[in-house]
Amino acid sequence: MTKGLKDTAASSQRSKQEESTRQLWLSTDCVCFDVDSTVCVEEAIDELAKFQQVGAQVEAITRSAMGGNMSFRQALQTRLNLIQPTSERLEQFLENYPSQLTDGISELINLLHERHVPVYLITGGFHSIVDPVAKQLNIPLKNVFANRLLFHADGSYAGFDENEMTSDSGGKGCVIKYLKTKYNYQRIIMIGDGATDMEANADGFIGFGGNVVREKVRDNAPWFVNSFYQLIGQLRNNSIDSISQTNSDDQLAARTYSTEIKTI
Repeated sequence: MTKGLKDTAASSQRSKQEESTRQLWLSTDCVCFDVDSTVCVEEAIDELAKFQQVGAQVEAITRSAMGGNMSFRQALQTRLNLIQPTSERLEQFLENYPSQLTDGISELINLLHERHVPVYLITGGFHSIVDPVAKQLNIPLKNVFANRLLFHADGSYAGFDENEMTSDSGGKGCVIKYLKTKYNYQRIIMIGDGATDMEANADGFIGFGGNVVREKVRDNAPWFVNSFYQLIGQLRNNSIDSISQTNSDDQLAARTYSTEIKTI
């Protein structure tokens, strides 16, 4: 009986959190998106590693980092030392494997722009890969916070800029704090698939599972969605009570979204 009461209380609290986040979404004055597995379908560093024929080794390092065995900066440095992305190979990668946008993201960002809501991309990925995505989505490059690869004069890999906020653990939170201080945003929403997005201390967080479902995020995000069409429907209906339309948008997403979703 006690367990049942606790479950009911937890469910009620979760519903209140989701309703609060939905309301915040309708009045947000700034939206920040993660990029890998959120705005874009793939994890760019993994795809670059495969292109450099070191995919399995890099994935092993990523798993180790996610297990808490090293900091984000250590993991980034270790993976890049293994990948050794020369400027020439990076250019070939970008030409042959352009980033694939997640279904619905273009429509969502267009809608936010129509509502005069500034959009930012905050990622542990790289400007050279993310900036073309921002241009495609009409997001100003000054609104992109990412890491920057460095090269020697001959084009060989020289490291990455450690002065970028996103180059170390807690970087996304640092960016959120910077934006609030510089622009005085009061209702920042962060949208992403990962725990680092959830822990970025935005005013509201929406977990995204359209490409990969991470259990920690699914179970702890105040509002978790599997499609950007859910967020589009919420804005267009401008009411948290429009359940039937939201269900309709979910069905539309199910029909049009073709990427296989993995659970981690």
